[in-house]
This record gives sequence, C-alpha cells and structure tokens, in this order.
Amino acid sequence: MKSFWAKLGPGLVTGAADDDPSGIATYSQTGAQFGYGQLWIAFWTLPLMIAVQEACARIGLVTGKGITAIIKENYNKTILYLVVGIVLIANIINIGADLGAMAAAAQLLVPIPFILLTLLFTTIILLLEVFTRYKVYSKILKWLAMILLAYPLTLFMVKQPWFTILKATIIPHFELSFAFFFIITGILGTTISPYMFFWEASQEVEEVNEKQLLFKKKQVVGLFELKKMRVDNTFGMLFSQFATWSIIVVAATVLNHAGVKDVKTAADAAKALEPLVNSFPNSGFLAKIIFSVGIIGLGLLAIPVLSGSASYAVSEALGWEASLDFKFKKAPGFYGVIIAATLVGLILNFLGINPVKALVYAAVLNGIAAVPLLFLIIQIASKQSIMGVYKTGLKTNILLWITFITMGAAAVGMFFTI
Repeated sequence: MKSFWAKLGPGLVTGAADDDPSGIATYSQTGAQFGYGQLWIAFWTLPLMIAVQEACARIGLVTGKGITAIIKENYNKTILYLVVGIVLIANIINIGADLGAMAAAAQLLVPIPFILLTLLFTTIILLLEVFTRYKVYSKILKWLAMILLAYPLTLFMVKQPWFTILKATIIPHFELSFAFFFIITGILGTTISPYMFFWEASQEVEEVNEKQLLFKKKQVVGLFELKKMRVDNTFGMLFSQFATWSIIVVAATVLNHAGVKDVKTAADAAKALEPLVNSFPNSGFLAKIIFSVGIIGLGLLAIPVLSGSASYAVSEALGWEASLDFKFKKAPGFYGVIIAATLVGLILNFLGINPVKALVYAAVLNGIAAVPLLFLIIQIASKQSIMGVYKTGLKTNILLWITFITMGAAAVGMFFTI
C-alpha cells in the first residue's frame, strides 16, 4: 500500500479536485432533481475522463511544458489569448462559488458572518499556496483527497434498490427538456473541467522538475514514467467517478425519495449524509459536521488547483517563471495571478448570489468552456511533431473525439431547449 500510495500524485489530486464543492453541489442537485435518471453519466464518462486527463498528463510529461506553453509555440496569439481568457474567467467564477460554498458549509457549525468566513478561508488558502514548497504542498493535497470517502461510506449505510441503481447506471436515460440538458452540461463540466486539463499537465512538469533537482540530472521520460502516470491517472479518475456516482445515488435515495427536488442551501445538501450518522442521537448535527468538513476540505484542495491552473496558463502565455516550488521573489507574476484570481473570486461573493446555485452555474460554464479546449488538446496530443513517438494512439484519440462530440452536443442541446 505504501508503494502504491507513493505512485499517486497529480492524477489523484486532479481527480479529487474534480469533486470540488461545485461538483458536490451539481451531483447532489442531479440526484435530488432526477433521482437515478442521470446516474448513467458517471459510468459512461469514466473512460472519457481517463482518456482526456491521460492526454493532458502525457503532454506535460513528454514535453516538459504546460498546455499553454505548447499552444504558444504552435498556434497564433489569437488562439493563445482566447484559451487563457476562457480558463481565467471559468476558474475565477469557480473559485468564487467554491469560497461561498465553504463559508455556507461552515455556517452550519459556527455562527460567524458569511463575509468573515470567506475572508478566513481565502487567507488560509493563499498562505498555504504561496509560502509552502511544492514537495510539502503536494502531500497536503493528496491527504485532503481522502475526504471524498464520506459519500461512499453513506452509500452502503442506506438501504438501496440495487437492481434499479444498476440498471440506471448502465442504461442511458434522456429527456428533451432544458432542465435535463442544463444539469447534464453541468455534470460534464464539473467532471471534465478545463482547470483539470491545465493543472494535471503542469503538475507532471512539476514532478519531473522535482526529480531533476533530487537526482541532479535531466530526467528522460520513458515507458516506465508513462506507465506510472497511467496508474496514477486511472486510479485518480476511478476514485473521483466512484465518489461522483455515490453522491448522485445518496442524493437520489435520501433527498429525491423524501421529496427534496431542489437543493437550495448547504443544509439541504447536508441532509443527504444524515444516514451515515443515524445511529447517533444528534444525527442531523453530525451530518452537518461531516458535510461541512467535506466541503471545506475539498475546497482547500480545489481552489489552489483552480487558481494554480489559471496562473500556469497566464504565466506560460506571458513567458513568466511558473512553479509552486519557487519562492515568491523568483516567480512574482505567477503568484500574483494566483492571489489576484483568488481575490476576484472572493469579491464575487459580495454580489448576493446564492452559493449553491452559483456552484451549479459554474459547472455549466465549465461544460461550455471545455469544448473548444478539448479540440486543441486532441490536436496537440496526437501531433508527432510535438509528442514524438509518445503521441496518443488510435483508441485514445477515438475516446477523445467522443468526449468532444458528447460535450458539444450537451451544450448545443441546452441552448436549443432554452
């Protein structure tokens, strides 16, 4: 187990960050609103998610550069700045929504004003991200990923209609309505998110750089490194999607069956976890504790991923030094973008937007933004002039194109049914 744990890194962290507060809110809303009707998405998107993230990780590992740096070298400036703009806007909105969700979750436990809580979480996140070395920070992120286990534990503590769940998991179900396509776009957007593309590629670069410092020589990427990356990536995505599937099932069984069809507040979402502690006298409060710890822990994991991926994109586009292993003095622009993106996200919370609704809308925005970015990733990962002998193969390319078409169709279907 120790050996296997040591192999995990960017893939596990990226997969766990995928189930950020935005993901939990979207999946909870899915289960509450449609019951088991959209459960199949978690199953069928797993191979697509693995293929996309493996392509991104492969780009970073093979080239030693982030995705934005590759775009800068091989495409014109219009495409470069469009990509950076999409990532920056989507990530900032996601950061704001996640900070709001963390504060709303904390309010279930402590009577502290919403604004003070958002300021507190923002300060903690920035201090950790800016002043902690990558080697230490990456370990913190790995352990925060374990918080995702709360929903799978609840899954097996509730009496479930397993045959119905199995059927709904395998057989796709469609409804030609705006609400259905809106949530599907949100699920796809929070499952296959733009920030994950840039983060995992850049973290693979960070891992290579860390090894070069350790062994004091240039690391040559070979089949062993690719195999290790695949194990890490596949496990991370499996872990993420099992948690996604569990959240939808729990929300469907607990919330939908109880007539809760709309998750309006953090307290509504927390009710899904009550069965986990129903053997205790004060189960409602314990459920809120577990839910709050989950949201806050995953927010502490996801927000640095969001701000970090945005900063990698901007820094690579402008040719700045970019690494979480650098001190502030060596990479002021890189850390400046991290700070600015987080603070702008914080400011969005003062506009009076419902935190839970903001999370779902952030997921939908990611679903739309991912479509053009996927097209570029497919082009980069399959080009021999960029990837050499380690370009993506036929099977991976087929899965990547299926992902592109699926996410594009969901976005078009949503706009068409408005």
